[in-house]
Amino acid sequence: MKLSTPRVNPLERSEWSQSVQNTLREVKVGTGEVPNIFKTLAHHPDLMKRWLVFGNHVLFKSTVPARERELVILRIGWLCEAEYEWAQHVRIGQQTGLTDEEIHRIKIGHTAKGWSARDVLLLKATDELYKDACITDPTWAGLSEHYNTQQLMDLVFAIGQYNLVSMVLNTFGVQLDADLDTSFENT
Repeated sequence: MKLSTPRVNPLERSEWSQSVQNTLREVKVGTGEVPNIFKTLAHHPDLMKRWLVFGNHVLFKSTVPARERELVILRIGWLCEAEYEWAQHVRIGQQTGLTDEEIHRIKIGHTAKGWSARDVLLLKATDELYKDACITDPTWAGLSEHYNTQQLMDLVFAIGQYNLVSMVLNTFGVQLDADLDTSFENT
């Protein structure tokens, strides 16, 4: 974790406004608890409500296949050193078919042995967006052989969304939920 304590303390259910209660009524994962990211965003109900619309598109309505989406989300989380993001999406990535070995290789990136040509392009695109805020022409051309325009757009937005989320988590000091694996360095 970049911060060992929160800068913005998560609000417990008893502290939530009616708006937050309405927004978070259906949000539960893992142990059935509301994750700390949402408890933290409860300080700004309007922002949280509007961000969730976009976040739900990226996570649940994207035209990019789930395994490939999680591959890039985990890579950007790793690059941003966002332990919370990494821990949440290791679990989600496993549910979408990523193996433990692949999850370990995500840390190395596109140069690790064993990736398919498509996975190499996805990891390269993530690295390029992280480094230069732009996918290079060769990587874009390669991705265009596998994805249509909407999928390419969803891919860029997924990487950008989780870059933003990583910034939020790291800056606000959102701590791991009790049910998340804390082995960031060893995963």
